[in-house]
Amino acid sequence: MTTNAQAAICRGHEQPFTIEQVELADLAPDELLVRVVACGICHTDLAVRDEQLPVPLPVVLGHEGAGIVEAIGSAVTAAKPGDRVVMSFNSCGDCPSCAIDAPTYCYNFFPHNWSGKRADGSPTMTLAGEPMNANFFGQSSFATHAIAHQRNVVKVPDSAADIPLERLAPIGCGLMTGAGAVLRSMEVRAGLPIAVFGAGTVGIAAIMAAKIAGANPIIAVDVNDGRLALAKELGATHAFNAKDDAPGKIRELCPQGLGYVFDTTGINSVIEDAWGLLAPKGICGIVGASDPSAMLKFNESQFMGGGRTVMGILGGDSDVGPFLCELIEHHLAGRFPYEKLIRTFPFEQINEAIAASESGEVVKPVLVIGKE
Repeated sequence: MTTNAQAAICRGHEQPFTIEQVELADLAPDELLVRVVACGICHTDLAVRDEQLPVPLPVVLGHEGAGIVEAIGSAVTAAKPGDRVVMSFNSCGDCPSCAIDAPTYCYNFFPHNWSGKRADGSPTMTLAGEPMNANFFGQSSFATHAIAHQRNVVKVPDSAADIPLERLAPIGCGLMTGAGAVLRSMEVRAGLPIAVFGAGTVGIAAIMAAKIAGANPIIAVDVNDGRLALAKELGATHAFNAKDDAPGKIRELCPQGLGYVFDTTGINSVIEDAWGLLAPKGICGIVGASDPSAMLKFNESQFMGGGRTVMGILGGDSDVGPFLCELIEHHLAGRFPYEKLIRTFPFEQINEAIAASESGEVVKPVLVIGKE
């Protein structure tokens, strides 16, 4: 049975998001119908709006959704009706990457997340009787209801029963990416220095995770003094404004070099400067959304001779369910206090929430779409 819903339609950078009535398709066997309670706003949503990623417009975005399961397909075992769930990215489950629990590098990532339709080409949503691009990250949760999938839904553990879904929602992408980059991708070792470039959601999540890992010192670099202050509150031992010779200050603090560099800016000059700060065997992890034509230059002898690594990172190398539950447990224990990044907005203020994010006023805006 089809479901009527209200969804925020993105038609591009020049137009505001508009909330309109849509219709969701019947569920496939591996799909779930989720009544969305809240959804975080992520930089990736805005990159699609600005046509920096190959997602067709117009489209219903949103990929940090949390809500209540209302119905399930015949093959679903991840959750049942009535369960509180968090949604993340989708994957095929069959490719070589999925076979080793590395779904962020799914060979079929595009059709399952960015094509605007299901991987088989069928639409999950219509607008005025015509197919609407949706199924964004296997959810499109800027809406009152979303169709999700067996592989991208995580049942909220009983231990987190008292945590509101508006707080849990953003754990499915930005927070997962930053924390996973430190704890999973780079496997940061205790006692080694790390510098995080960019103190937005992903960067501060990495800083909190670096504290969990025992890195020292933990250096935050940004151009926004307010965000640098927040980074220090949440785990950074040092904070340097990028406008004031941050590389020079890092060299003075860590003359032997950094064990880890983590870039969230996507700016090639920043990445190249950060690369030059690495110690032997140092790792440079990159998650920033760079322009598709951007190139990087590294000194070959320094690269090879020091055994250094440049690592592209997607989704913090998360396997979704186990890692999100791990982060929730860190949060419950007070080690991952990401609630300090969040400001909530009602669904109808989606454009105001986006503006607050882009101005730097809010680190992690979360839309409150329904009641629990």
